[in-house]
Amino acid sequence: MEIIDQHVKGIMEGCKKRARDAGLSFEDESLEYIVTNRDMIELSPKVMIPTLYDYWVHDVRVISGKGMYELYPSNPYETVINTRPPISFYNDNNPDWLNVMIFYHVLAHIDFFQNNLFFKHTWDYDFNGQALADKRLIAKYRSEKGRWVDYVIEFARGIDNLVGYHKAVSDVVMPDDRRVINKLDYYFDLFLQKEKKASQNEYLKEIDRYNKMGRAKGNGEKINISEDDFLIDVRIKYPEFDAFYKRHIEKKPDNSFDVMQYIINHSAFLQKEENEWMKSIMEIVRNTSIFFQPQIRSKIMNEGWASIWHEMLFMQDDRIKGHEVDFAKVNAGVTAMPKVGLNPYALGMRLFYHIMDMEERGCYSWDYINTHDAIKRKRYNMLDTCSSKDCHLNSVEAKAKAINIKADKKRGFDRIFSIRENLCDFTFINSYIDQEFIDKHKLFVSGKRLNRERMSWQYYIKSRKAEDYKQMLIDTLYHPPVIYVNHEKTQQGPLYLVHKFEEKPLKVDYIENTMIGLEYLWGRSVRLETSEPYLANNKAQQGFGNYWNPPVSPQHSGGAMPQPKKEQQPVAWKRVLYIMENRKLIKREIN
Repeated sequence: MEIIDQHVKGIMEGCKKRARDAGLSFEDESLEYIVTNRDMIELSPKVMIPTLYDYWVHDVRVISGKGMYELYPSNPYETVINTRPPISFYNDNNPDWLNVMIFYHVLAHIDFFQNNLFFKHTWDYDFNGQALADKRLIAKYRSEKGRWVDYVIEFARGIDNLVGYHKAVSDVVMPDDRRVINKLDYYFDLFLQKEKKASQNEYLKEIDRYNKMGRAKGNGEKINISEDDFLIDVRIKYPEFDAFYKRHIEKKPDNSFDVMQYIINHSAFLQKEENEWMKSIMEIVRNTSIFFQPQIRSKIMNEGWASIWHEMLFMQDDRIKGHEVDFAKVNAGVTAMPKVGLNPYALGMRLFYHIMDMEERGCYSWDYINTHDAIKRKRYNMLDTCSSKDCHLNSVEAKAKAINIKADKKRGFDRIFSIRENLCDFTFINSYIDQEFIDKHKLFVSGKRLNRERMSWQYYIKSRKAEDYKQMLIDTLYHPPVIYVNHEKTQQGPLYLVHKFEEKPLKVDYIENTMIGLEYLWGRSVRLETSEPYLANNKAQQGFGNYWNPPVSPQHSGGAMPQPKKEQQPVAWKRVLYIMENRKLIKREIN
């Protein structure tokens, strides 16, 4: 692994200038390394962070990666990591024209890392340097404690998906000292709704009273009135209002912890002087997980953003003349939309293009929403619509309106830059996947069924509806289970965990090993309350297998195998309690 030479660095600096001129924003400093495929295989288990702490699973994955490479040789183009400065790795046999394309792709990634709010907690420090300090600390503990260090790492990594990522981001975006709300907001948002539980009619009457006072004071034009003017009548009706408000602003900040953080702070076992070192290792594992959480949650957006910019900027770059066909081949391989499966590069890029087109045509408007004719929606353009509506205007006014609309063509770029700053994969998909996008790209939800005559699997089109396709994408997104500590029950001794059920059961195979680790770190027994499925007409334990793995039709005497019944057996859910005590797991049903 070595730093790129000055010739290639000059190409990168040229790409930076063109990318900034196009609107991308990123820091000046960056580090670029040339690596071999062997280097890539060895860095991949560490998420391309060379200084990440050592762990035996990394070695297993390196060996597995080498075996996979021998069977299926691949040539990754680049990898970029979100550090300060950002570090990117490039294959050692890339030609200059390909590096131009890849550099634009990398710069768009860096722009995304440094401007998306879900990465904000990563902006103020260099994770690469922090990881090196963590690695040295773990190496020191390993020399003193031996294999117990790896046990603690393994137990901590068993729950590193239960970290409070959203709280970490919200604390950076909106610190506690900025969360004090004024009295008017408290009255409408909290006091009426939560304290007094006012009916909808009463709530709307108060809003109407506030609006009328504003119009009366503004002589018919609505203005914002002062708190004191409006709250005079509020204090007469609710004398306790000021006391409630004072109690609210003096309330202590929320001290709810994620599972790992709770164990670090409350485990009597870890508070012992001889076990203090374990907390440092758990903090390292927790902070590493929180650092990588936004990358997991923005894969489609991030890759789509990089793909759309490498395509637009590469085609405008005069340094690639003569390599347009080469670019087309590489780009098609990266951004091809599969019929079955998901390519985040292709989906994200096409969705960004779709949003730009819809915004420039004015399709995110009330007029477009109320247009129900499919042909009119397809041909809809705000410029054409406004021209037909404004035919009564004189030529000067009409021309001025047309110029303003043409100037708004840049709204497409403004929209996608706003999305890049504020959304993650879930909000991106949930907000912008629509029927127009599905129809334009002929997308569908596929199903899989067994052809019992040929004894082979068949794929078929299950749905072409936007809602179904959107739900299919959402189901593929990273969504760890919501598990929290019941502090009240935990005070009795055992660690009591509650799984907030979301119609998805936990993976039973992992429960025992994870709870063994929790029992060790907590120093006492552990309880886990969760939900599991069973057949409504058969509460026996074998119902689990019937639900998850429908049985193959029974033996038959020649001919085609009989088709299974279309009606699914009704499935219900029951609450169960897993108890880990002395490294033995017991399961009980909760009435």
